[in-house]
Amino acid sequence: MDATRLITGDLAPALDLLDDAGDTHTWKKHAGERVILYAYPAAMTPGCTKQACDFRDSLDALNAAGVKVLGLSPDSTAKLAKFVERDALTFPLLSDPDKAFLTALGAYGEKQLYGKTVTGVIRSTFVINVDQQGKAVIEHAFYNVKATGHVAKLRKDLDL
Repeated sequence: MDATRLITGDLAPALDLLDDAGDTHTWKKHAGERVILYAYPAAMTPGCTKQACDFRDSLDALNAAGVKVLGLSPDSTAKLAKFVERDALTFPLLSDPDKAFLTALGAYGEKQLYGKTVTGVIRSTFVINVDQQGKAVIEHAFYNVKATGHVAKLRKDLDL
């Protein structure tokens, strides 16, 4: 069964998750921001590390373009804190251990892995506009993205 996928104009699901530092993130906290939220399978794995480091290395340019970056995985806040420390990540990583938010995004469900159908995190990226009241609207939803080269493609596609 495929996860329900979000499209441009959809409301983002309600956000209420802790990050690597133990801070709570809600859309209201990000009111008035344009957010890139990227979902990845597991902290400290090779592909996820490469992707996180790409976002870290592009963060100044993204922030200068008015974009905030948030990572999202089912990892515990403790594991995320180790990931942040190990790789000097400079943006929040959100923890969704019960996968409810990932599922609501359409970023958790059946996927192909080495030719087999498995259930897990579908590497995805969302560009979300959050208005002053905290209403979050999907601007772009990219599913099954590649870990390597995705940030450069995203910057090009969004003209950032």
